[in-house]
Amino acid sequence: MISDEPRINDDIRVSQVRLIGPNGEQVGIIATSVALNLAKEANLDLVEVAPKAKPPVAKLIDYGKFKYNEKIKAREARRNQSMSEIKEIRFRLKIDDHDFEVKEGHVRRFLSAGDKVKVTIMLRGREQSRPIGGVELLRKLADDVADLGSIEFAPKQEGRNIIMTLSPKGKKVHTQSEQRRRGGQARAERKARQAAHLAAKADEKETAGSNNTSPKQMKSKEGSNAEDEK
Repeated sequence: MISDEPRINDDIRVSQVRLIGPNGEQVGIIATSVALNLAKEANLDLVEVAPKAKPPVAKLIDYGKFKYNEKIKAREARRNQSMSEIKEIRFRLKIDDHDFEVKEGHVRRFLSAGDKVKVTIMLRGREQSRPIGGVELLRKLADDVADLGSIEFAPKQEGRNIIMTLSPKGKKVHTQSEQRRRGGQARAERKARQAAHLAAKADEKETAGSNNTSPKQMKSKEGSNAEDEK
């Protein structure tokens, strides 16, 4: 069975190794048995890091700690990869100013959310032989959103399309938390406005009820007041 794991300690069968110390210092070519003794004395592992070299290169490290750090790095890489998505915006070369502004708004929104944006200009007919206009249009878009993102892949013609990729400048995690904070604040303000509106309506009804006294009720009150005076 072929394993991707490096050979360590007694699994290293060669007679000599080029040894690297725990701090990256070059020890030189020594017998593998001597290198194993040095590893034991330092309470470290002898790890073969370049098996195809002549002689193979081995390093003194704490292999358990090394593997743990590698797992952490891989986990962080997967997390960062899953958090970043690639959004796509498409439009034609002959796009009017209003539509261009709408597309630019979408690009700004995606970049603000921490996502990469693939912008594609679809060419038709003779436009394919003169792609320079599409390249200029994409560069104009990149300049307009330069505060939020930068060009990761420069405009390039691929078949009938001209493609450019923009990368966000900020981190998505921070952007999402900021968006959640703003969203919560907006919801709280909306609820407060609704409560104030309902309270105002209730006050209006109460005021209208007290002012809507009928003439008969007024006459009856006046008569009772006259009798009281007698």
